[in-house]
Amino acid sequence: MAAIDIPSPEPHMNPRRLALGPESAIAPQFRCATGESPLWHPADQAFYWVDIPAATIHRFRPADGAMAQWRLPEVVGCIARRSGAGELIAACERSIFAVDLDDDAGVRLRRLASFDMPLAGMRFNDGRCDRQGRFWVGTHLTGPQRRAVGEMLRLDGRGLQRTGIDGLAVPNGLAFSPDGRTMYLSDAAAESRTVWAFDYDIDEGVPSNRRVFIDMARYGGRPDGAAVDADGCYWICAIDAGCVLRFTPSGRLDTTLDLPTRTPTMPAFGGAAMSTLLLTSLARKTENDDWAGAVFLSEMPVRGLTDAFFRDN
Repeated sequence: MAAIDIPSPEPHMNPRRLALGPESAIAPQFRCATGESPLWHPADQAFYWVDIPAATIHRFRPADGAMAQWRLPEVVGCIARRSGAGELIAACERSIFAVDLDDDAGVRLRRLASFDMPLAGMRFNDGRCDRQGRFWVGTHLTGPQRRAVGEMLRLDGRGLQRTGIDGLAVPNGLAFSPDGRTMYLSDAAAESRTVWAFDYDIDEGVPSNRRVFIDMARYGGRPDGAAVDADGCYWICAIDAGCVLRFTPSGRLDTTLDLPTRTPTMPAFGGAAMSTLLLTSLARKTENDDWAGAVFLSEMPVRGLTDAFFRDN
């Protein structure tokens, strides 16, 4: 995995443009239908991610290239880590589960919460824990009938709660600043294409002061999954535009990372030095997009942040 030089341009400079090639794919023939929700699990020294329609959780260890997968009984929208090796939390169709993965024993599930979706065809989508270990997750209406009926929910020791953030078509791009005091959220629908920033009360887990952080119409593509690095910069996958965009905390485009596919879905930092970037993608075949659905891995000269694990008390 070759290192990529990502300098921090001065305000007057044009954003840096870089590229990953097909050689960065973790395996030439490996594809996901909808790869999503990658994360680094320090206890396993491994990346995990999901293939949503395949109802599958994948694991990849960079140290030896070993891969494993587990099939869940229903579609899985996103995952976050719990404390121990092989321990995750998974938001599936209408329920959130504690998941224990074992190479020999398979999958064990324990239901933590369920949500009565207001419409048929709705399910959980993008989610992650805040820096204090509360699990945030969005809902959306799938299929051609999609409209802005999704919302954001929060799971903690008080149970699964509505947060008042609603009217979303495809909630995505959820991430938190290094100090946890800024929350980012996007709507990936073509009619929105917006990333918002919120002030975030780390004691109560309550966002406020919603404002536009990025208008993706200026840059092309739609805002899908995201990550924040140790410098506080926000990395957002521009699906349909074939790149990942790195924005400074002030909202200035710093770097464009071009990819071999037009359908990147979400980045995650990991590895021993937290400088390995893993990217999932969507296998929507378009002309000259032979790498749609692949998972890519590359070293970066910036460090990421380890996500907090879920705390239910």
